[in-house]
Formats: sequence, C-alpha cells, structure tokens
Amino acid sequence: MRVGVVRGWLGTSMSIHGERQGRHRPPGTSLISESWPACLHVDACGNALAGVSDREGSWSSSPEDGELGVWQPMASEVFQSCLSQCKILELSKDTRALKEAFEAGDLPAVAAKLQSTLHSLENVRLDIGVTGGMGSGKSTFVNAIRGLGDEDTNSACTGVVEMTVDPTPYPHPKYPSVVFWDLPGIGTSAFRADKYFRRVQLFRYDFFLIITSESFTADLAELALEILRHGKHFYCIRSKVDVDITASRSRRPSSFSEERVLNQIRDDCVQRLEAQGLRDPKVFLLSMFELGKYDFHLLEESMVRDLESHKRHAFLVALPNISKPTLERKAASLRQHTWLVATVACGANPRPVPGLPEVACDLHVLTRALEGYRHSFGLDGGSLVRLAEQTGQPLHEILQVLQGPKTKVTEALVAELLGQASGDASAFSQKLLNVPVLGSLASCGLSFATVYRMLRTSLDVAVSDAQSVLVQASLDSPDRKLPDGQWSQPGA
Repeated sequence: MRVGVVRGWLGTSMSIHGERQGRHRPPGTSLISESWPACLHVDACGNALAGVSDREGSWSSSPEDGELGVWQPMASEVFQSCLSQCKILELSKDTRALKEAFEAGDLPAVAAKLQSTLHSLENVRLDIGVTGGMGSGKSTFVNAIRGLGDEDTNSACTGVVEMTVDPTPYPHPKYPSVVFWDLPGIGTSAFRADKYFRRVQLFRYDFFLIITSESFTADLAELALEILRHGKHFYCIRSKVDVDITASRSRRPSSFSEERVLNQIRDDCVQRLEAQGLRDPKVFLLSMFELGKYDFHLLEESMVRDLESHKRHAFLVALPNISKPTLERKAASLRQHTWLVATVACGANPRPVPGLPEVACDLHVLTRALEGYRHSFGLDGGSLVRLAEQTGQPLHEILQVLQGPKTKVTEALVAELLGQASGDASAFSQKLLNVPVLGSLASCGLSFATVYRMLRTSLDVAVSDAQSVLVQASLDSPDRKLPDGQWSQPGA
C-alpha cells in the first residue's frame, strides 16, 4: 500500500497525517478546516482510502468490522470518503462550481451537482470485447458473466461450431450500460489480421478478453499485440480446463494431480505467447460452466485494477455473485458512494419523512439505492427465482436465509428503516457538527446522520444476505467450499 500526499477535488493538498498545505484562508470564508480529521491512505492504484490511523500511521478499524470488513460510520470517514472520490467527481460537468458550492456551505447546490454526478456514475458506458479461437466458449462466457444460462432470454447464441459472424453487443440484463461484445472467432485459414481489426473496430472497447480452449495460436498473439498498439488492456483466458482435468483423471487415475495439470496448461500457454513476442503474458484458467472455480477471482482482480475508477464501479456492481472476493470488492465500491447518495437524498429534494418529522430526505432516491443493493447482490426476485431453478432448491428455503427485504423495496419500508436508524443517529449527528469541514452536511444535522446510517446498515445486511445465499445455494454440492473462498457457481 502506497502512502503519500493526496490532492483532492476541493483543490487542497493534505499530507499523510492530515496537515493542510497551501495558503491560508480567513476564518469563516471556507468549510476547509485548518486541522483535518484523521488521515488518508492511498492504495497502489492511487485511490484514497478512508480510515483511522494511530500515531505511527498504522491501519485500524472497528472491532465490529465483521467478516467482510464492514466499518462503523464516523464523521471524519464521511468526508475522507468524499475526498477519495476525486476521480469520480470529475464526472461533474462543472467541478469548479461544485467546489465553490461545497466551500460556501450551500447544501442544495452541492446536492444538485452531486445528483448529476450520481446519474453519470450509474450510467457510465463500459464496452468489453470478447474474442478468441473458434468454438472456445466465447458466447458461453458472455452469458455466464452476465448471470445468464445459454437458454435464457437475451443470451448469446452458443453451439459446437462458430456462431458469431459479426460483432454482437449483449447488454447486461440489469445494467444495460455495461455491454459485452461477442466478437467473431479467429482460427480459419482465411483469417487476415488487418481485415479482422477493421471489422471489429478495436478502438470501440475498453478492454478485451481473448479466449481459447486449446493452445494460443500465432493469430491470437497477433491480435494481442495489435490491442497493445491501440493502448488497450487484454486478458488471455484458457477455457474448458475442467474438460482437461476430467480427461487427465480418467487416463491417469493413480498419478493424477489437478494442480500439476493446471500448471502444465498455464505454462504451455505462456510459452507459446512469449514465443510470438508477448512479454510476461498472464493466462487465466477458467471453466465456463463453473465460473467461480480456478482463476476467475484472479482475472476479476486484474480487470478491476486496470479500469478507471468510475468504470471500475460500474463493472463491479454488474459482476455475478459467485465468490466471497467478488462480494468483498463489490461491497467496498458501494460503501465508498454511501455519502454521495446520502448527500443527494438530503439536499436535492428533501421532504419530511412520514412518522419521522425531524428527518427530511428524498425517499425515492433512497428506495432506488436499496433496490440497487438487492439487484447488485442478486437478492431481487428474478435473480432468486433463477438461482432456485439452477440449483434445484426450493425458493422458500433460499428466502429463509435473508435478513433484509424479501420483496421489492418501497418508500414505506425505507421510512421504517429510517426510523430504526434515527435512534442511533444523534451521536453521529453531533460528530458531524464538530467537524468544520462538514459544515454543509451538518446543516441538515440529524437527517444526514440518519440517512447515512440507514444506507450503511442496509448495505451491510445485503452483503451478509448475499453470502448466506451463496452458502445455502451450494448445500447440496460436494464441491461446496473451494480454495481461496470460492464456491461453485450457483447463478447471478
């Protein structure tokens, strides 16, 4: 983890221990405090991470963090999280006006600007090109990564021969701005690289997945090199390793070693790519029918790391919930945006909450946020029904493990959850008031504290439910618990 100085979107520099740098402003002319709360840590990707440090700068968190690293909300954390979104806030069409509104303590103006930013964040376009050898399972992967089976509505066509003739877009069923493109296969004797590159328009995509079910050929290596020349990322995938493992076990039952087979496959792919001029290639081994096994978590980690921050969020929330690492990354990304949703809900169009007159917010914004949690973690009705069908488990048994809402979130439910959160929000509200830099948020006092706490609690419950569903859905599988916290794929 790299630690250093962060220059945030408020135009101010801050050192590791929170010391403000730059020229001083007269008292009362800005919300920027002379003494910053706690410190910011910066990870290897340059993203600021909110946290609490001791005097030596070590990382600490609440003892109630829980299995997935859930932090209790703190006033200093809220603003630090705000600062950490400097790249995401660049989506705002007028960053200068946003900064000035925040410094002036004009919450409605801040909320209006952030509402536009939130909309951009939720609708950012992400185009992913899926290409590779003919019959390698490209189309099956396009379906699996979107949480679909080959026979589901809007699934990509699959078969034992090459089915894709032209680049075909397949939007994610829940997040239509995330689009997987099934590209024509490579491998015929008539293949011409220059013609293929013009046909698929390499510049169109954010990154590429190059899939083969056998060895990586010279044509695939040439494609990878051309992608590099366009300044794009690509990821080499060797598919159908489950077939190779089954065959090897059948041929050599007494000496069979799954690890040895996987290493042999990976080493062969790497050597062939290096022989074609690729430097230090990485190859990920996958089964398209058990996507959560083998190297998928490593592939996911690489793709997430290489994406720009705002597109990283869009990609994470759209991933199928097939492993604990996926849940962890998805939850961390959603937690970073809790303050953004809370600010918009309290400042853009606030109304007194029925039965809770001391709290004013936009219930519609919060309803959409909680529904978003359910959809992202596969807890909505459609996802759970599909899961029950794929696993053969009764739907009511899956629903029994849920602690959160089992039906569509309504404004009445949100009001009830706000009422539950308000009892613990007073102390947090006082912390807000004691942090000068949070003046614009503190102007709505208890409302922001209540909304923020409700959102964090609801997100934590959704994460816990998603993990429980993963375990419940795999109870009948002999391979239920896999290495590195992986589970067999029960569906999206």
